Amino acid sequence: MFELTPEMTKRLVKAAMTARGNAYAPYSRYNVGAALLGEDDVIYPGANVENAAYPQGACAETSAISHMVLAGPRRYKAAAVIGSGPDFCTPCGGCRQRLFEFGDASTPIILCKADGSHVVQTLGELLPMAFGPSELPDNMKPILEAYQARRPDVRQA
Repeated sequence: MFELTPEMTKRLVKAAMTARGNAYAPYSRYNVGAALLGEDDVIYPGANVENAAYPQGACAETSAISHMVLAGPRRYKAAAVIGSGPDFCTPCGGCRQRLFEFGDASTPIILCKADGSHVVQTLGELLPMAFGPSELPDNMKPILEAYQARRPDVRQA
């Protein structure tokens, strides 16, 4: 389990807050920023991007994951999520699943209010009994193993 220090927490919250400032949310007017601490110790920010065809938008967490994957890492150590409302911003169900794909149940997730105040929960607390590669049916495992042979950085099932 990654030891999330107060200094790293501040850095992640600040990065998520900065990303939130770049969100594109003209429809909901609910700006969200996220930041992932990659396995390479680089912080990868992301912001929500809405679209007039509403379900076609991207959540901030998904944006941050894409940013990280594009740079090369396939795992992250911690994440922060901040919205523009008065309550703690939590990842939606789909983003919890996406976060699990690149983290694990012990990964710390910093949930922030708009002012930066926060609480920390593990991904396992946010997504109990998560579905991951180990739950894939046996007939899918050869496909995953072939992919992993080409990409050894992908988590083993």
